[in-house]
Amino acid sequence: MKKFFRITLKTLGIILIILIIGGLLGWWYLSSQFLSFEDDYTEKKDIPELTVDGYTFLDRNENGTLDVYEDDRASIEERVGDVLSQMTVEEKIHLLKGSGLASAMGRVDPEEGIPGVVGTIVATPRLGIPAINLSDGPAGLRIEPTREGVDRTFYATAFPIATLLASTWNTELVENVGDAMGNEALEYGIDVILGPGVNIHRHPFCGRNFEYYSEDPFLTGKIGAAMVNGIESNGIGTSVKHFVANNQETNRNFNDTRVSDRAMREIYLKGFEIIVEDAQPWTIMSSYNKVNGTYTAESRDLLTDILRDDWGFEGLVMSDWFGGNDAVAMVNAGNDLLEPGTKKQWKALTAGYEDGTLNMEAVDTSVKRILTLVFKSKKMTDYTYGENPDLEAHANITRKSASEGMVLLKNDEALPLDKGENVALIGVYSYDFIAGGTGSGDVNEAYTVSLEEGLTNTGFTVNQKAKEAYQKHKNSNPEAFVKPEGMAAMFNPYLPPEMSYDEAMMKDIVAESDLAIITIGRNSGEGGDRVVADDFLLSDKEKDMLNTTCKAFHEANKKVIVVLNIGGVIETASWKDQPDAIVLAWQGGQEGGNAVADILSGNVNPSGKLTMTFPINVDDHASNVNFPQNGLPMQMTDMLFGKDEVPEGEMVKNVDYTEYEEGIYVGYRHFDKAGLDVSYPFGFGMSYTNFEYGEMDLVHENDFIKVVIPVTNIGDIAGKEVVQFYVSKDSTQIDRPIKELKAFAKTSLLSAGATDTLRVNIPVKDLRYWNESSSQWSLEPGKYIVKAGASSREIQTTKEVDLE
Repeated sequence: MKKFFRITLKTLGIILIILIIGGLLGWWYLSSQFLSFEDDYTEKKDIPELTVDGYTFLDRNENGTLDVYEDDRASIEERVGDVLSQMTVEEKIHLLKGSGLASAMGRVDPEEGIPGVVGTIVATPRLGIPAINLSDGPAGLRIEPTREGVDRTFYATAFPIATLLASTWNTELVENVGDAMGNEALEYGIDVILGPGVNIHRHPFCGRNFEYYSEDPFLTGKIGAAMVNGIESNGIGTSVKHFVANNQETNRNFNDTRVSDRAMREIYLKGFEIIVEDAQPWTIMSSYNKVNGTYTAESRDLLTDILRDDWGFEGLVMSDWFGGNDAVAMVNAGNDLLEPGTKKQWKALTAGYEDGTLNMEAVDTSVKRILTLVFKSKKMTDYTYGENPDLEAHANITRKSASEGMVLLKNDEALPLDKGENVALIGVYSYDFIAGGTGSGDVNEAYTVSLEEGLTNTGFTVNQKAKEAYQKHKNSNPEAFVKPEGMAAMFNPYLPPEMSYDEAMMKDIVAESDLAIITIGRNSGEGGDRVVADDFLLSDKEKDMLNTTCKAFHEANKKVIVVLNIGGVIETASWKDQPDAIVLAWQGGQEGGNAVADILSGNVNPSGKLTMTFPINVDDHASNVNFPQNGLPMQMTDMLFGKDEVPEGEMVKNVDYTEYEEGIYVGYRHFDKAGLDVSYPFGFGMSYTNFEYGEMDLVHENDFIKVVIPVTNIGDIAGKEVVQFYVSKDSTQIDRPIKELKAFAKTSLLSAGATDTLRVNIPVKDLRYWNESSSQWSLEPGKYIVKAGASSREIQTTKEVDLE
């Protein structure tokens, strides 16, 4: 036994030495390949001031002359051209890559930079060009709230997830959210927000769907443009992502999206195209995946021919973090900025310059684009960062937008509730509300209002028997209720175990309460896709909880309401008949609980509408046969170090490649064409009041179909209605969807009996299809039918227009 013990200690010692040596070697490799190459570029120099014509500048020439690029009276184009002419080749190449792995992990030196930033555009101190800070932020800035040696906090507002914002169908409101988000960036010294995300909900299992807006490209583009315009009104840039067809997280860095030209143009590119047309964002982020065999970051067809030449995009393209494979090919294709920047890329670009494979004309073009962003930023104006955004005002915006995007799916005379009622909160998520998804779309917010808190704040009483049951459950599972922090939080959704309720416990709860609210929670995020069991479908515990609650409360003639605190679509058809009402609360940011209480109490009349279809079965989606089903998490080592190309014959379907065999038939386009029943259709959403659509008028004039329709509130409660305008082609000669969304409008808050006359303009060019035989947009002549509806399957009125 003693001999065995000695051998074991010796073995452990050897293992420990191996681990230490391995760790040192690993760090050396990371340093040599991934940490940035800054050396003398970060050297600070004392530069004297120079006064010219009453203006004071830094005399970086130290010779009493003023360079054009230092004079903010000159145009940005002149200033960029001047500074470019003074840069060395080494400085130009250096500007093409970010500052390295340290910035990507949010690490900065004390008193320098902003803790939590995810990357930078590097500085060029010799010429006075400052560093530019990039921050994650689809739902708010993801920066560190505390700083070493600083006795205050730097919290950012957690706004509602993108899917909820799109469910408002209110571009003005979304622009206000963007304005608030951009203001926080401005106050905290962030120059570019890495968002919004505008990928299509091709399939409900994509782990990052909560960061995206819709299954429909038109709605995606219009909501995305509103967000971009709101943020950039502050002089803060956006990076619209992920360009393009990044619709799954499984093997996202290497997956090959195989998609037809028509589907690419009509579905996956269209949202980006609308945003470029309506908002001209500062940057667009290329995605990790390949498209038809070529990494998007290395695709000249996507980044130059389509994005720049076809659409007129003026900004820069940056890679997703560690995206792309060949640094030289990326720059040559039009991917201007390589993030987060590595020594490996620096060496590759330098070697490309030396052997002539790096196109120096492309380098100059990319440097111009990067410098243009720098000169547009507040960094070049000596802006004073207050670091005190109005977080209270932004919380109010969050609450308002969250309540307007929540969707009433069912209401059998259960809502709104009478204030003062005793409410039994059932399920862990009633007390532990989910503010948003995980990964780069997460926010380090100061607080999250739970449903319990929201109801209490709104004047309801929370049943103590139910709360005691929750507390007992939580106390018996302490480790499961510890929320992950830091990097762990990015890739590990917080999902505490659900509760169990027996009949005796439920009987006691019923006796002391007026109604029950069951909260169903789901969370997902970057790095992994969702699955069927216990995710899309309710778990066995959730089914038991629903059955037990409904049985006990209905026997006592009391109502049961289900609140869905989820980030993506779940199955509802099998259980939606059980509760009396269902509120799709999504994930409303830090004010989520208050916003749900506003809906339940009737303080806000629900006006949200679905931006995606809720199917009866996941198999009903045409994309389901070509989507990963096992939810494998992303491998960080693959992202950092890459991996060998898989031979064609060894490729695994839906992992190494994904066939988009459904073509343009995504979401409601597919369900309509296939004639399939759904649980809830695209565009669906109820109200506490009713609306009547008047006669629709339209006229074809100056390349637009101009539509006018009156909408009247014929109920007793003030409310808003979203009118959706779909277009169908009568007697079409090509394969096309039954109808497609081409415009939408939301009424003002209409009091009982009031009417709002909505006006929309549908560009005729938006009725074209992508003609693959001629590789261009084509308009099929003939009669088109404009349909105004409350959802894709609740058409209220139609009118024909002849486009012969």
